[in-house]
Amino acid sequence: MYVVTNRIDVKKGFAAKMASKVTQGGKIEELSGFKRIEVWQIDEDLDYDQMYVNTWWESEDDFNAWLSSDAFKEAHSNKGKQQEESPVIGNKIVKAHVLSSLN
Repeated sequence: MYVVTNRIDVKKGFAAKMASKVTQGGKIEELSGFKRIEVWQIDEDLDYDQMYVNTWWESEDDFNAWLSSDAFKEAHSNKGKQQEESPVIGNKIVKAHVLSSLN
């Protein structure tokens, strides 16, 4: 199992708005090796919101196939949207192989 977390800092009040868009489904669900996606809002008293967008994949190769797919490009495009200031302040990608787990 391979887990990728996109740690995103956004302007205060935007985490919940963005989360529902991330998990609305789409072509990612059709990709080989995709397991699930979750969005977490970090519980800290900051002047911005922290979101962790976590995706689970069967393998690193499956994740890399997502990155190079048309589905990825479509999911991350802003086609048809008005140009407005992005609520995203910054982000960091963290990738990990699952070594052990307990259900």
